[in-house]
Amino acid sequence: MKDNQLILLALFLSFALLNISTSSAQDTPNPPHSEQISAPACQSPPDWDTARATTCTQAEIAAWLDDIKHWRAEHLLRIGYDGSEYARPELLWTQSSFIQAQMMTHDRYFYDSAAQKYTVDRYLADLDQRYGGIDSVLPWPTYPNLGIDSRNQYDLFRDLPGGIAEMKRVVEQFHRHGVRVLFPVMMWDQGTHDEGTPNWVATSRYLAEIGADGINGDTLEGMARVFRTASDGIGHPLALEPELGFGSNEMLAYNNMSWGYWKYDFAPSISTYKWLESRHMVHICDRWAHDHIDDLQSAFFNGTGFESWENIWGIWNQMTPRDAEALRRIATIERAYHSLLLSPAWEPNVLTQQFGVFASRWLGAQSTLWTVVNRNHYPISGRQLSLPYKAGARYFDLWHGIEITPTQEDGTSILNFDLEPDGYGAILETTLEATAPDPTLHDLLQKMHALGQKPLASFSKEWVALPQRIVEIPETAALASALPSVPQSPLQKMIRVPEGDFVFRVNGIEIEGMNDEGVDFQYPWEPSARRFHQTKLHIKSFWIDTYPVTNAEFKKFVHTTHYHPANDHNFLKDWMSQTYPMGWANKPVTWVSLEDARAYARWAGKRLPHEWEWQYAAQGTDGRVYPWGNDWNPEAVPKPDQGREVQPASDVDAHPRGGSWFGVMDMVGNVWQWTDEYTDDHTSAAVVRGGSHYQPRGSRWYFPQAYKLSEHGKYLLIAPSIDRSATIGFRCVADAERH
Repeated sequence: MKDNQLILLALFLSFALLNISTSSAQDTPNPPHSEQISAPACQSPPDWDTARATTCTQAEIAAWLDDIKHWRAEHLLRIGYDGSEYARPELLWTQSSFIQAQMMTHDRYFYDSAAQKYTVDRYLADLDQRYGGIDSVLPWPTYPNLGIDSRNQYDLFRDLPGGIAEMKRVVEQFHRHGVRVLFPVMMWDQGTHDEGTPNWVATSRYLAEIGADGINGDTLEGMARVFRTASDGIGHPLALEPELGFGSNEMLAYNNMSWGYWKYDFAPSISTYKWLESRHMVHICDRWAHDHIDDLQSAFFNGTGFESWENIWGIWNQMTPRDAEALRRIATIERAYHSLLLSPAWEPNVLTQQFGVFASRWLGAQSTLWTVVNRNHYPISGRQLSLPYKAGARYFDLWHGIEITPTQEDGTSILNFDLEPDGYGAILETTLEATAPDPTLHDLLQKMHALGQKPLASFSKEWVALPQRIVEIPETAALASALPSVPQSPLQKMIRVPEGDFVFRVNGIEIEGMNDEGVDFQYPWEPSARRFHQTKLHIKSFWIDTYPVTNAEFKKFVHTTHYHPANDHNFLKDWMSQTYPMGWANKPVTWVSLEDARAYARWAGKRLPHEWEWQYAAQGTDGRVYPWGNDWNPEAVPKPDQGREVQPASDVDAHPRGGSWFGVMDMVGNVWQWTDEYTDDHTSAAVVRGGSHYQPRGSRWYFPQAYKLSEHGKYLLIAPSIDRSATIGFRCVADAERH
């Protein structure tokens, strides 16, 4: 091809690409950035580049508002928007569901493991007391434990204490309190047991069976229309709520709710989805924050919801007293005037009189609401809003629960009120009070006036990690030799681990939580929970089982003691007719809970090991990476099992090359092993060691393996029915006589 032909072809392709890019764009100086539309650029604090603050004029704000209105009108046309889903009576609840709590089903306020019962009343009473309660709840029974074995998300749902029948009663209890219930779906869970039914069908069926109200789409950028079709098709319409907004804004038409992970600037941005559809409910979420001023102010400014997420995968991140009290007051106002917050005539970023104060106006037929935030870290008093004079209008400072009288200036009404540092305000203009008392207003004023007697500044902003405590493991009788009272087979022998000093170094492998305080465990010598642990310990001599407890050994215990747990769901699930399958005698026993393992150990005159004892027995004193040395040896462990159904573990003596410094066998790569348990006021979790042979494929969100001796797993506990697993076994220890 000649040079001039190449040039013409290049020009043609350039024009074609230009036409493609411009045809898919809209002309606007204020394009949305995913879930957010930036505030007017004229409103900014001083910075290093300009060293000068700027404020907006009324004309600049009007031009910005006109532009984003034009963008909205055109964009709705482009996506062929149909808002009929928002008019459906069975989904109207989403429009006033301002405060949604994601909670772990493992939360001890929700389930009392000692009494073996759900405690919905206790759970809700705590939230009522701390921040005024919730409108909807998202119980979470799956991640981060999902993938420890081949049970899929629906299996774990069925394994919850009491199963489907009890979850139906739980939903009924929430409904009695006026709280709607959503459950999650994990489309990424395609490496465990195949449910045999598409996710949208299986999820819709289960949630219809228990009477739940909605589905949260974990990691989804919009929930596909098949979820809408599936739940409608079985006659139980479910609200759809994706986690990550929408891959296409067309999904806004049938996803009535969404979450918002936002970037926070000094001037609050606008919710793209709320702007496009004022009835859409966004729950703004900043789950790892220790200070929620940014997300709470953004929610109030936008008239949207808030995700009050404190139990994050078993890591407790409680809101500070100040944030909790701010949430109580925000929610009180939003619930009282939720109909105004649905107004399609919403005007964000109306002109205010003070720098750093931002307001949204919500226009109604007879009343108008302003939601106001002070982004300054200092108080602002005096002139705040300048409004056109309106005969017969009355003004109420809802935040403080009082009526205010405007100052008249040249045909305008100047509203004066106080805003705390990083504070909030709400003004109601109404003509209703001129004709007849408004019960909603009177009730709200009374509530807010009482709350306002104590300013937010008087509540603590200090965040404190929730302390954990180790569950005691009582010592055994000190033994001079391995137990003679229990008949010994070669696989039942114990090894004496000598007394010694040991540098105990280990870290958690949780996927989330990063290096925040409160992640992982708090050892007895540590001031708080953290991911990385290191200390020098003096280890007393102890005896440890050479191999994990086998099926044959556990059968002796069951038959001798007639042991049968009160909660027997999944107990020895892979046994038939009270015995293990043929050829499984020397495989490690699994499908035993931590309680089951402790019962066996007591019968045998032993106990479960502390984690540091387990690691010392595996690692010795040279800091080796694996029990056998510093390099991974695939012949020292079972071949990884990566199918959708977990296969049986290997015999405990099948891999002699896996022996440790002291000759302890089968410590890594066959089955996880129970060690210590830690608990706090909200969650209990076990330290599991050694990893297993099962590695489900297809997602990074499955329970990660911990084959290195410097790593451990954190396994959240609820009740034996769901705690038992195909990949968790145990071995025992006994204390030794000191020479």
